[in-house]
Formats: sequence, structure tokens, C-alpha cells
Amino acid sequence: MAERDYYEVLGVAKGADVKAIKKAYKRLAMKHHPDRNKDTKEAAEKTFKEIQKAYSILSDTEKRQAYDQFGHAGVNGSAAGGGGNPFGGSGGFGDIFGDIFGGGRQQQASNRGSDLRYDLEIDLEEAAKGKTVQIRIPKGEKCDTCNGSGAKPGTSAKTCGTCHGAGQVHMRQGPFQVQQPCPQCNGVGQVISSPCGDCHGKGVVRRQKTLSAKIPAGVDSGNRIRLTGEGEAGLRGGPAGDLYVEIHVRPHNIFERHGNDLYCSVPINFASAALGGTVEVPTLEGKLNLKIPEGTQTNRQFRLKGKGVTILQGGGATGDLICQVQIETPVNLSSKQKQLLKEFSGSCGKKQHPESNSFFGKMKSFLK
Repeated sequence: MAERDYYEVLGVAKGADVKAIKKAYKRLAMKHHPDRNKDTKEAAEKTFKEIQKAYSILSDTEKRQAYDQFGHAGVNGSAAGGGGNPFGGSGGFGDIFGDIFGGGRQQQASNRGSDLRYDLEIDLEEAAKGKTVQIRIPKGEKCDTCNGSGAKPGTSAKTCGTCHGAGQVHMRQGPFQVQQPCPQCNGVGQVISSPCGDCHGKGVVRRQKTLSAKIPAGVDSGNRIRLTGEGEAGLRGGPAGDLYVEIHVRPHNIFERHGNDLYCSVPINFASAALGGTVEVPTLEGKLNLKIPEGTQTNRQFRLKGKGVTILQGGGATGDLICQVQIETPVNLSSKQKQLLKEFSGSCGKKQHPESNSFFGKMKSFLK
């Protein structure tokens, strides 16, 4: 059975902002949580998992972009799947209310740095053969002064006296006991009385950094390359995020790419098409002579094996180059040339125009 559209599952428009998506999720999660629907627990669990999966995709900027562009195929394996909790917890009723009141376990462990995205434009030749590029990005890096701790050198962070290092405090909302980030340490579990003067207690400073990114042969627009740990540095020594380099291949003035095959249009003159001959055609590796058989018709395609784009992770295999010939009509003819063409046309019999004979025969039959 096909999966439902995630926007339909949450009941929001495709252009809904994160706030609207989160509000819709909270409302539906409370309504369909199995703990509140014990009489129809099996059906509620199924619906609840569907809601969780939709939220885990639409609340994540990159996953949502992939879903908007490619549908379910773009996020296969990305979602919470069979009941995973987007808050990082076990899916209990308290986890939902913890998020509603500002808590949730995800916030406790959110010292990880943010992921970054870098848009890289390359030529078709570079995409086909691969290359290593240098990119320069502004990013948060671990503060050298405090070594990422956020505390002034010679001092250290202390265990929070309010949550005793747990990062969360418990409170009661009606019949439910919920947890939320500690208001004293903001969920970190530690407090800094003497913050570092360079990073102001964050353990992170902004810098420009030059990175090398290896672009594999065969990439295409929309492909992404992940540089693990090259995103924003984590707060107070937390793990760094990742950097995603998104590929954009510039249009080429000769070739059109379709998958791993390249297409190009090759003009030939009337004489070459009628009598046969050779014509030079371009490839990514230089020029080649293409043999034109006698009696070639316009739009005929010739396939040059292995002259296309390297297949990504294809063990060195490549696509093909398809050359489509276009018979060019001469212009600015002299009087002598026109006379010769008239004489030639008058000398041709029906057998020498098979396409015309076929067309006019079909037309005659149709008009009857």
C-alpha cells in the first residue's frame, strides 16, 4: 500500500512553516497516542507511527527539501520508520508532553553542532571526470582559548545545582509528570561562573576555513557529498555537525546529459548525407571522426559506446554519446547552384525519395 503524503498526514499545506508543522504534530500526537486510545490501541499505534514519521521528515529542513523534490523516494531510510521517536526518546506519553511544555530528551543532548550546506557549481567535464576542489566557508570552530569548554582558562564548569547535572527537571501538569530543560543551565547540566572572554561561554568562535572536497566522477546536479565533522562545532565540547556539499552542474553549450549518456546535434550537408562520408564530432576527450553512411536521413542517431559520463560508483563504466545528425539546407545559393539543384531534382525518381513516398501515400489514404 502506497504511503500517504506527509503533508496530508499532518493536515498542513505544503508551504507551512516549522511552527505550523510542530503545532499540527502536537495536536495529532495527543489525539492518537496509544495511551489515550486503549480501546483501539492497535489502530492508534499505526496512526501514531505515521504521524511521527511525517513529522520527522517535515521538521528537518534537509529531509523536507529532499521530500519536496523527490517524494518518498528522496527520504527512504531517513525517517523514524516503524515508530521511531523524532524527539530521540522511547515514544512514551511523557515524551510528547515534555516537548509540548518545552522539554524533551532531544534538547538535553543538543550540544551537537549544526549541519552546514555548501552549493558548488562545476562544469560537465568536471562532473564526468571528478576532481578535488577547495572550498572556503565561515563556520563555528572550537575555541582555542578554552579548548571548547566555554570556561575561562584556569576555571571549569560546575555541575548545575538545580538539576544536579541531569539537564532536566521534572514537574507535574495535571495528572501527568513531565520533564523539561533545566532553566538554570538550559539543559546542559553544567554552569559556567567565569565564561571565556573569547567565546563568551559557548566554546565556539566563528572562523573562515578552507576545506578540500573530493568530487567523484559521475556526479550530477542534486547529488550531495558529506564531509563528516566539518559542520558547526558543538557547544561546550559537543560533537561537530557535518558539511553537505550540494552539486550543481552548469549547462553545456554542446552536450545535453540524460543519466550517464550525452546527446549532441551534429549538422551535416546534403551531399554528405546523400553520398556518405565522415564528419568530426566532439567528445569529452577530444574530437572523433563519425562515419556517415550513404543515404542518411535527418535525425538519425549514431551511438558512440563509452563516450558518455562515468557511472557514479559504477566501477569505471561509462555511458554513451548519442550523435543526432541534422541535414543542413544550404542558403545564399548562386544562380548556377540553383540551376544544378533543379536539374538534380528533376532527375530523381520515386525510388530515391522513400520517406516522401511513404508520407504522401499515407496522406492520400487518410484523405480518402
